[in-house]
Amino acid sequence: MRHLRPTSATAATTAAAALLLAGATSAAADPPPGIPPAHAASSPQTVVDGLAGPLSFDVTPDGTVYVGQAFAGLVTRVSRTGERTDLVATEGAGVGAVSYSRGTLTWAERTDEDFVVTSAVLVRRAADGSEQTVDVLAYEAGANPDQGNTYGIQGLSEECAASLPPEVAPFLLPYTGQVDSNPYASVTVGGTTYVADAGANAVLAVSADGEVSTAAVLPPVPIEITAGFAESFGLDACVVGLEYWAEPVPTDVEVGRHGVLYVSSLPGGPEDGSLGANGGVFTVDPRTGDVDLVHRGFLGATDLAVAPDGTVYVTELFGGRLSAITRTGEVRTVAELTEPAAVEWQRGRLYVATGAFGDGSIVTMMPARPAS
Repeated sequence: MRHLRPTSATAATTAAAALLLAGATSAAADPPPGIPPAHAASSPQTVVDGLAGPLSFDVTPDGTVYVGQAFAGLVTRVSRTGERTDLVATEGAGVGAVSYSRGTLTWAERTDEDFVVTSAVLVRRAADGSEQTVDVLAYEAGANPDQGNTYGIQGLSEECAASLPPEVAPFLLPYTGQVDSNPYASVTVGGTTYVADAGANAVLAVSADGEVSTAAVLPPVPIEITAGFAESFGLDACVVGLEYWAEPVPTDVEVGRHGVLYVSSLPGGPEDGSLGANGGVFTVDPRTGDVDLVHRGFLGATDLAVAPDGTVYVTELFGGRLSAITRTGEVRTVAELTEPAAVEWQRGRLYVATGAFGDGSIVTMMPARPAS
């Protein structure tokens, strides 16, 4: 997965920083035009704090939380009474894709050197303590699901391409999907674990016996190149009006009605709003692999949750808010939060991981029913 970095010294944290588990800070942004102000929810109540990078977690019906502390390489269980137990401790690997289903704990471990992934595995630990390890990177190296996608600036003339600054040209010239793997989120349904792989730009399906296949490939995200875009990257005016096709970067996968998968997307590139709010939510039919856009316009869509009534909640990491997509497609702000990284729905409550790059916490709140 390739990511742009603007030449401006004031550029905000990029999506790469978050997905490569690098520390950063990000200020809350104003809601994009057209999004109503906060749709009242109860005040957040802290479930657990002092977490180092709570980028993925899950909640069981009895209120037990399983959280991946990405920056500490830990998977931690938090009981309803707040008792913490570290269940997994990796050596030099980041953890992610934490989920829990029917006694089985699932998580991913990923290592890289100089921003090149060297290992990416999915681990499933059953209730009896037995473990199954699936080499996700090996599958990516062999299949490279998004190799048919083209990214970068489309429609460049030879003269315009030659004018691109050497330091950003590799990220802007057209290229096809690269071999990369970052199993970022997971959910298990009927023995199949679906994985949002932020490096592969695909949703993978891992069977009960560990066989990996591609459930769907997300499409490139088109971004119009404005004069501001060109100025940020020190580009010639010849690129203005063209489209930059960003990598979609899936960051979460959840199951909705009738088995439909919902996937959040954090497009590769700066997520400070300078190129617009380009995060989105897609649906995937796991039987056919068909992908449909639900809504685009989020500032750092790093996670989502689907309520039984069909409302989709989205964490906007770089927007500093939790948003909701109603059943009619209207988007509302549910709560303004500090660096919200992940969200789960459990028994009528929302659980949200906040403070992703600082003193991380998981809070819970009762959402108001969004107007439909």
